[in-house]
Amino acid sequence: MLKQRIITAAIGVPLIILVIWLGDPWFSLLIAAAALGGTFEFYRLGKGENASRPLIYFGLLWSLAIVLSPLIPHYKAVDPLPIIMAFATVVSLLCVLCYSPREKAFYNWAWIVAGVIYVGWMLSYWLSLRVLDDRGIWVYLAMFTTFANDTGAFFVGRKWGKHRLAPAISPGKSWEGALGGLLSAILAAVGIVAILNPEKCSGWQAIILGCLISLFAQAGDLVESLLKRNTGVKDSGKLLPGHGGILDRFDSLIFVGPIVYYYVVLAL
Repeated sequence: MLKQRIITAAIGVPLIILVIWLGDPWFSLLIAAAALGGTFEFYRLGKGENASRPLIYFGLLWSLAIVLSPLIPHYKAVDPLPIIMAFATVVSLLCVLCYSPREKAFYNWAWIVAGVIYVGWMLSYWLSLRVLDDRGIWVYLAMFTTFANDTGAFFVGRKWGKHRLAPAISPGKSWEGALGGLLSAILAAVGIVAILNPEKCSGWQAIILGCLISLFAQAGDLVESLLKRNTGVKDSGKLLPGHGGILDRFDSLIFVGPIVYYYVVLAL
């Protein structure tokens, strides 16, 4: 398990670094693929595959449209996201009206919309974050600080974890691991800021960002653990050896994207 985890990371991390550096269209394609795969896994978690195929396909397209919305040019200064949400809401309800069994109509529609918001909308912030800087500094900072948090939490929890963090949700997580993740995130954020030198980001700002990223990364991880426990599955998928599915790997990134984006826009 650990060997597979390390091999997957050794292959995936250099590819992610390259894709962020190359920028669009490659970075957009990466996030779009993660959104499609993650949304599909989310639907499977809630037995969404029992919903009508037209509704599932439309949910996937809806999620993709939201992810790519930051790249859509504004027409007469009109933000395309509200248009996408209004149009897709109407069409998805028409799909429910035409294709979903009456007994499961509300559940199927609510689960489709939840997948779009939880995966598609939240991951779209990574494209917004990439647009803020030509070099992709904020994406590097947010993503690799998150990876440092996950790695620190995993190894510290594995070695010294004794006090359960949330035993009813994820018995394997400990307070010691959470602290290890926090310290690793702070060190990573400070190191990345020192190397890449983003504009208007001091050492104190890096520490604050490290704390925020660690807090919301671990919260995102717990949310996905709660979803899996509620739906009775261990992993969301098997695509990434040693990690599970796309949601298992990207769960901690889902909350981090919008938090870092709004911190950069409003605080720096």
